[in-house]
Amino acid sequence: MKITTKTESFTSPLYLESGRILEPYDLIYETYGKMNQSRDNIIVITHALTGSHHCAGRYEDEAKAGWWDNLIGDGKVIDTKKYFVICVNVIGSNFGSTSPKSNMFPTKDRQEAYRYKFPVVTIKDMVKAQKILFNKLGIFKVKAVIGGSMGGMQALEFAVSYPNFAEIIIPIATTPMTRAWTVAFNKVAMEAIVNDPSFKNGYYDFKDFEENSLKGLAVARMSGYISYLSPSSMESKFGREYVGTDGIYELFGRFEIERYLEYNGYNFPKWFDPLCYLYLIKAINIFDLSRGFDSLKDAIAQIESKLYLIALKEDYLFNPKEMREVYDISRDLPNRNLINFYEVDTDYGHDAFLVEVDKFSDYIADILSN
Repeated sequence: MKITTKTESFTSPLYLESGRILEPYDLIYETYGKMNQSRDNIIVITHALTGSHHCAGRYEDEAKAGWWDNLIGDGKVIDTKKYFVICVNVIGSNFGSTSPKSNMFPTKDRQEAYRYKFPVVTIKDMVKAQKILFNKLGIFKVKAVIGGSMGGMQALEFAVSYPNFAEIIIPIATTPMTRAWTVAFNKVAMEAIVNDPSFKNGYYDFKDFEENSLKGLAVARMSGYISYLSPSSMESKFGREYVGTDGIYELFGRFEIERYLEYNGYNFPKWFDPLCYLYLIKAINIFDLSRGFDSLKDAIAQIESKLYLIALKEDYLFNPKEMREVYDISRDLPNRNLINFYEVDTDYGHDAFLVEVDKFSDYIADILSN
């Protein structure tokens, strides 16, 4: 499978929901497969909080493949021999698109990162920027938009803001608006980051951070991991197993779940920027599909694509009832026949959308093949 990575630069202003302007800005994106002559085989993939444009395949020097490689590729459910797949790194992320780390001046003569001067961006802003990119690439209609978690929020936003853009929209493990439970987890993450002395109120040295990482971001990620698994998943994976080399009466002796959180938490700051993390969880917190409409029902009424909502049983970050609400509301709308709801039987938790793709891949295959 051929991977093509490109960066597109924009000098026209991006008008944000907040009323602020982002100008200029870059978007990095990756494509797989080949666009056919009629351009009716295009699938847009939207990524989650810590995802990127690299959703599938493997670079030559890369040990780990793209984050949805178990779903996308030659001969896979999203078959890159059949479909032209494109994934864009969102505004605010730290993998190449314009973010708080970027230079806020249009010339190379003056170098100063945005840091806190970067505007708060919303899910709608992220989607708007992608739509501008697609227009520039001559992509005005696609077969499908598919995404999980924060990517699912973008998929829903595409459905409402650009009703004629996609034939099919598949949001997975997401919500029409972020609830207090998720905001609370993100608050713990935010406090862990900003109260780390090494964060220096956002003015840490980027190179120093890359070498020494940030312990506050590690703690923030641990908080996230707790919400990504379910209690039953934790119990089956770890139970009350104790680290064999630690004494049970040692104060800092650890259960296996503690070692798991430490390992994943302290590895995370080696590749993700804390300022970008803050801006992205802010975008997640304030996501509300009904903003700009009188109600969520009015927002859902805009949908003209075939919408397939996929929820995950025992998803503690975005409870299945949040996705079901969209379906239930649509029952009283003229577009009700376009909207479908499917709950995946999994006890893994939120991260099943990445880990247990086999639980819903057949359903996606059926959708794409009508």
